Amino acid sequence: MKSESVIFITERLFLIRALSWNYCRNASWVSLDVFRKISYPKIRSEQTAWLSLLSTENLVDAETLVREYPWLEEVYEEIAMLRQRPEEVLGMFSEALRMLDENTVKFMIEELQKKVEEKDSVIDKKNMLIYEQNSAIERINAENEALKKQLKELSEHR
Repeated sequence: MKSESVIFITERLFLIRALSWNYCRNASWVSLDVFRKISYPKIRSEQTAWLSLLSTENLVDAETLVREYPWLEEVYEEIAMLRQRPEEVLGMFSEALRMLDENTVKFMIEELQKKVEEKDSVIDKKNMLIYEQNSAIERINAENEALKKQLKELSEHR
């Protein structure tokens, strides 16, 4: 099963420029503003809970959401803790950026490796063609030498 990316957008955030077009094109887009305005939150599911969490803008809505989905209380507590210690958020963000950089480097290396392998394959094919052509030239030269020898022998016998 292919994993699918999800991009959440609001009126305040339309697109993060760092995302590639292919990434954006192959992702599911969820407008949190539209989600909040339409009656989707009335459908109870884990997905609805997470989308409601992401679109919550005030404490009253958050408390209502925790009453409807008690397992979200732990998430809200962690969010509250992180608001008290923003240095941890920055540390997590720095770690995420480091991992992203590592993944980008790995991806670039893999892409370059693919290109090298493709070029090696082309070179191998061209080398094989050169070898075949050289063999053909050697065969023709050998035939040529044999014909010259025959011609010389014939001219000497006349």
